Amino acid sequence: MDFSSTAPALDAAGDPNDFRAWTMFLGASEAELADALKPVMATGRRLAVDRWPGGAKAAVAISFDVDNEFPMSAALPAQVGAGSYGWFQALPRIHRLLDEYEIPSTFYIPVGSAVLAPDMVPEILRSGRHEIGLHGWTHERVPELNGREEEERLLAQQIDWYRRAVGGMPRGYRAPNGAISNDTIDLLIRAGIKYDASLPGGDDCYELLSKGSPTGMVEVPFSWITTEWMYLHVDEFYQGNLQSPDEVYKVFSSEFEAAYDEGGLFVLTLHPHVIGRRSRLPILRRVIEDAKRKGDVWFATVEQVADYVGKQHNLVT
Repeated sequence: MDFSSTAPALDAAGDPNDFRAWTMFLGASEAELADALKPVMATGRRLAVDRWPGGAKAAVAISFDVDNEFPMSAALPAQVGAGSYGWFQALPRIHRLLDEYEIPSTFYIPVGSAVLAPDMVPEILRSGRHEIGLHGWTHERVPELNGREEEERLLAQQIDWYRRAVGGMPRGYRAPNGAISNDTIDLLIRAGIKYDASLPGGDDCYELLSKGSPTGMVEVPFSWITTEWMYLHVDEFYQGNLQSPDEVYKVFSSEFEAAYDEGGLFVLTLHPHVIGRRSRLPILRRVIEDAKRKGDVWFATVEQVADYVGKQHNLVT
């Protein structure tokens, strides 16, 4: 049975409600199923830890995808303005909250967002606590790019921007929309990126596979459950499924409490132009205060989590 077209058919760019791609497996044997899916499997061995730094029971990593004006369905003033709220109004409010509790965070920034708001990166770096990671050129969907060559070119452009705007070499990457191609992991490794934070394969960190083979690279998992975008984002085309800040807090709180009970990792993925609204930022404050009250929670950047986990499992980070 020929599965030569399997990987493109399973690409994350496809319609998630279109199940026709799976019909090719209906006549497959067990061995053929395994062989067909192995090249696109990225979830490797679990990288759990017994204890976090300082004897902490659990770890919390608060991250922001600073998409701002990207993505947008059309370059029109109303849509651009809704994204500009992220740097114009929301980020100063977010910085005040993080400074109040001295919380380190990771900011994944599309280059386009930084270009449109040139004061944003220096302000993020001001406290010396935060990490900046890569998040695309203009928040493009990686699987929809014109092949490996274009993806590699855009990654090189992101790294060049980072060297000039931030300094040094970026450590981490989160794919726009959490969508990677079959080449992304290889390209990240070749470029010198040390960890990825795009994939939802676990609650704890795990080792990435590339085309079925272990890479030694740490995945710090992302989840749509712990991003406010699904619940609170609103524009003329889309309305999130939970508009009450109290209800969103309950989702985040239950996820944090479960992570704490298991001695695990809680990663929160937020967007300044969504969570930074004045009625919504209290959600983040409540989550921070809940974690602070535990007394044995390690607040860290995503890079710090990846480094610690990698060293615990003898991976090069």
